[in-house]
Amino acid sequence: MNEILENFPKKNCVLKEKDAGILLYQMDSIKLMDILIEKFPEGVFDMIFADPPYFLSNGGITCYAGKMAKVDKGEWDKSKGINKNHEFNLSWLSRCQKLLKKDGTIWVTGTHHVIYSVGFGMQQLGMKILNDIAWEKPNPPPNLSCRYFTHSTETIIWAAKNHYSKHFFNYEEMKKLNYGKQMRTVWTIQPPNGDEKIFGKHPTQKPLKLLERIILASTKKNELIFDPFSGSSTTGIAALKLKRKFVGCELEDKYISLSIKRIQELINSIKNSPALFEEVL
Repeated sequence: MNEILENFPKKNCVLKEKDAGILLYQMDSIKLMDILIEKFPEGVFDMIFADPPYFLSNGGITCYAGKMAKVDKGEWDKSKGINKNHEFNLSWLSRCQKLLKKDGTIWVTGTHHVIYSVGFGMQQLGMKILNDIAWEKPNPPPNLSCRYFTHSTETIIWAAKNHYSKHFFNYEEMKKLNYGKQMRTVWTIQPPNGDEKIFGKHPTQKPLKLLERIILASTKKNELIFDPFSGSSTTGIAALKLKRKFVGCELEDKYISLSIKRIQELINSIKNSPALFEEVL
């Protein structure tokens, strides 16, 4: 696998941990994927996790730390209208599909603001939707307008590259995690805790436990995972802990810095425990 990573472009690669099998790029993910499609026309990734913009930052409000706060995550999260939002989703989804190996799968998170577009886009592209997961968040912030139900879930769509794909599912491991019973599609997982934010936080950061479950469910050791919107690189942290390889892409400086700190801190902690280092790397 490390030999394959040697064929990845060096330009815009801001972090390369050869022994761990980790590459992190700082650039527009569409541009990176176009380069990778040219290099790997048959696909290269076993799994992709994508946490795309939800198009939520449009003047709304939420509750944060018991106080009213604006929903303003950045320019990247602002809606450009239904049609352009869907065009964007089709654009990155189609590239992800090309970059998956023939039996590869993709997981995409979203709220109702984006997930229906993502699901429709997958169907337009001929992907095979395998499951939709309801990630339930305990103790969600209250709905301050008192005009809607309290939002307490996000949807995660799991899909195969196409209808001919023979996807991998780690059934026994999921059953083991669920106390000997078949795991269902409602997952109750706490948001990221303080230990996951010691170097800072990303406004849409996903909990490590969520990514670990996704990776365990759909990949094998040493397989290659891609995250085109890697943010604070929780996907990379989970991949490293579970002995998978990782390629991430993020555009903003502050989240690249955060990602590098998190990844290097984990690698250093592994190196300081030789037995664990051998086991993981």
